[in-house]
Amino acid sequence: MDTDLYDEFGNYIGPELDSDDDDDELGRESKDLDELEDDDDDDDMGEHDEEHPGMEVVLHEDKKYYPTAEEVYGPEVETIVQEEDTQPLTEPIIKPVKTKKFSLMEQTLPVTVYEMDFLADLMDNSELIRNVTLCGHLHHGKTCFVDCLIEQTHPEIRKRYDQDLCYTDILFTEQERGVGIKSTPVTIVLPDTKGKSFLFNIIDTPGHVNFSDEVTAGLRISDGVVLFIDAAEGVMLNTERLIKHAVQERLAVTVCINKIDRLILELKLPPTDAYYKLRHIVDEVNGLISMYSTDENLVLSPLLGNVCFSSSQYSICFTLGSFAKIYADTYGDINYQEFAKRLWGDIYFNPKTRKFTKKAPTSSSQRSFVEFILEPLYKILAQVVGDVDTTLPRTLDELGIHLTKEELKLNIRPLLRLVCKKFFGEFTGFVDMCVQHIPSPKVGAKTKIEHTYTGGVDSDLGEAMSECDPDGPLMCHTTKMYSTDDGVQFHAFGRVLSGTIHAGQPVKVLGENYTLEDEEDSQICTVGRLWISAQIFRPLKFNTTSVIKIAVEPVNPSELPKMLDGLRKVNKSYPSLTTKVEESGEHVILGTGELYLDCVMHDLRKMYSEIDIKVADPVVTFCETVVETSSLKCFAETPNKKNKITMIAEPLEKGLAEDIENEVVQITWNRKKLGEFFQTKYDWDLLAARSIWAFGPDATGPNILVDDTLPSEVDKSLLGSVKDSIVQGFQWGTREGPLCDELIRNVKFKILDAVIAQEPLHRGGGQIIPTARRVVYSAFLMATPRLMEPYYFVEVQAPADCVSAVYTVLARRRGHVTQDAPIPGSPLYTIKAFIPAIDSFGFETDLRTHTQGQAFSLSVFHHWQIVPGDPLDKSIVIRPLEPQPAPHLAREFMIKTRRRKGLSEDVSISKFFDDPMLLELAKQDVVLNYPM
Repeated sequence: MDTDLYDEFGNYIGPELDSDDDDDELGRESKDLDELEDDDDDDDMGEHDEEHPGMEVVLHEDKKYYPTAEEVYGPEVETIVQEEDTQPLTEPIIKPVKTKKFSLMEQTLPVTVYEMDFLADLMDNSELIRNVTLCGHLHHGKTCFVDCLIEQTHPEIRKRYDQDLCYTDILFTEQERGVGIKSTPVTIVLPDTKGKSFLFNIIDTPGHVNFSDEVTAGLRISDGVVLFIDAAEGVMLNTERLIKHAVQERLAVTVCINKIDRLILELKLPPTDAYYKLRHIVDEVNGLISMYSTDENLVLSPLLGNVCFSSSQYSICFTLGSFAKIYADTYGDINYQEFAKRLWGDIYFNPKTRKFTKKAPTSSSQRSFVEFILEPLYKILAQVVGDVDTTLPRTLDELGIHLTKEELKLNIRPLLRLVCKKFFGEFTGFVDMCVQHIPSPKVGAKTKIEHTYTGGVDSDLGEAMSECDPDGPLMCHTTKMYSTDDGVQFHAFGRVLSGTIHAGQPVKVLGENYTLEDEEDSQICTVGRLWISAQIFRPLKFNTTSVIKIAVEPVNPSELPKMLDGLRKVNKSYPSLTTKVEESGEHVILGTGELYLDCVMHDLRKMYSEIDIKVADPVVTFCETVVETSSLKCFAETPNKKNKITMIAEPLEKGLAEDIENEVVQITWNRKKLGEFFQTKYDWDLLAARSIWAFGPDATGPNILVDDTLPSEVDKSLLGSVKDSIVQGFQWGTREGPLCDELIRNVKFKILDAVIAQEPLHRGGGQIIPTARRVVYSAFLMATPRLMEPYYFVEVQAPADCVSAVYTVLARRRGHVTQDAPIPGSPLYTIKAFIPAIDSFGFETDLRTHTQGQAFSLSVFHHWQIVPGDPLDKSIVIRPLEPQPAPHLAREFMIKTRRRKGLSEDVSISKFFDDPMLLELAKQDVVLNYPM
């Protein structure tokens, strides 16, 4: 045996050998075949596969028993091959494609009475544009009014006579509930009385107080508001809030008194009483404006032309001017502008002298408004409602209104609408009012920028925006996100303040947290389809506070990522919604009220995440406060024993917390101005007023940190070097109070003494910040801490016989009535009351049950109030499932909130106090009622 032919394991490694005959049969067969084939077809090697198929050796796993799907169905059919048992029988293997649709969309541009090119060209001239927000109380007719404007400009869109068109309620949920939920923008071209066209960007907003964040978003990008007021109901809860809000946002305010037909057809008031009712509404609005506004010139009056009257249901809309124009068109040479000035107030027409006088010529004389405007209106309505067959045709002939036989056979309401439409014509009065009293984007730009832009007005960008310069740098202020009709992505909606925006252009999007120093909150995006930086615009300032919270979790824990994605989307969709994760890991949604959270949950479950979500019982946010000054000076040492801070806590003066929150006073003011404010308004002494360090937990937080140390006792330069760290500790402490991790409110913390180490190494943030927080807590706990709960202001409308039932329902929920009065000129009563938010869940349903659905209530956050009882009183025993008497409530709320957040049952002081501090306490016998 030749050793070179084999390796050390005995394997053959020599040259190739010919196959021996004693090989297995398979080998021999294949060899014979090979030889045969070699002889046969050396010339055409390529064909031997086709001639003898299936003769070659194929391994088992390579054998093809069945044709592939592609061979069976052809290459263009998508096929899925699945192992058995991979999918449950309940799920179809191939699901049908489901198109989600949550809102109505126009598929093509609707037909309009003007050319689309004309609309586009009007955009180039900013003086012919008006950006207007329509706002008002719930069901005061904003959406119906927009419907009238849409019908006027879109010949093919008509309302069915038995129901409202509600063109701007595009969400299906809005149509089902019959209430607006989102602000909807519409752009139309409208002519004024002289026939000049203007481009209107109208934003139709929800009237429900829960959705006032949508109104805020609309107001921010408008130059003026039209406030809708129901003539029968008058000024209501939200009307008042909106006036205040519009004045704060420095917008032009005009009023449209809507539903005037109700005075005639429903309340059946005589014309003179109707005039008094209308005048009462105007006076009430003026009273509110003078209360909230510092501008003396802001007065509303039909004589000035900033009040119009309308009835959307019957297509009536007029101002004094446009009604006078109807007279001028009918009788010829009347100077209608001069005539209009004499149509309101105590002015009478004397038919003998044909002059207007201030004194009534006869005892039965009517005021000019009644004689020239209300009486003709009453006559038209009365004729249509009363004598359709006998006298109506003659009256219509006199007015020059021609109806066909078919039209005369219509039902009363459609007929009335038709007659009024032909008599009053287009809504030119409304256009006049907006054009004269709401500034164009160019005129209004300067005040807008001063109010909303965080950079200076004098910067290049500020100047370009103030001049509305189309060639300047592109600046766009977006306030709303609209989800597409399938809820997959969002379109941002905003207002271009300078520059020109093009489709496909890259833009830098700045979030609310963006600053020049910290660019984290910004990203580059591309402008997609168009529908018609340096610093950010101020984040929206909402006029309500979200105090109701619900915790959500998916039923199936594996679907958590889907839910989180959904939460991110609803957060974009609802401006004032807050979502956060508590330390216990629960996901919390904060909203303004029940209806609001109901809509949020509907969108979260149906639109954005399509999964089952469990919701915990709703709770409210609390605040923590003190009612006395700390019983002793509280101090804390840093872990390295080189620094010591001493503080006390005391309650703030009444009204100061609200002033800070409403930005009446700002921490960014210079020392002198800040000092003057506190000295004059709150009687602080000069030293304290000049040494305010910070508000907390943020720049508008309702707590104050004051440096009350004296230069003779404390090294001020050392203290100044750690000021930032102490302020951070104070803000951290006030953000999560010691009682139940809620915000601290209405507390003034004074630094009385500070020993600070000389070397910078020993006084770093890591030493000072936690110590400052600890001393804030201990000073707080020594000053008789109390819990605060949010209170709602409730406005209930009910007939007189239901008033007692309203009282009963409120009393059961710790509520108390502040006022009940009849609404002038109607059979209803208004009841105003306060109710704790935590007891307001289900209040509306309860109220309706007790009054057979006749009472209607709206509630909105009003103020914080101290919960009765001491939260730290150990002697109170909370029994499960029993309602607690009033003095036990604070304890109950605190313990249950702590349990929910996964904190220890009780607040232990020793956690926040140092040993030397505890010794000090023991000396003074303070520790008796506190657990260690």
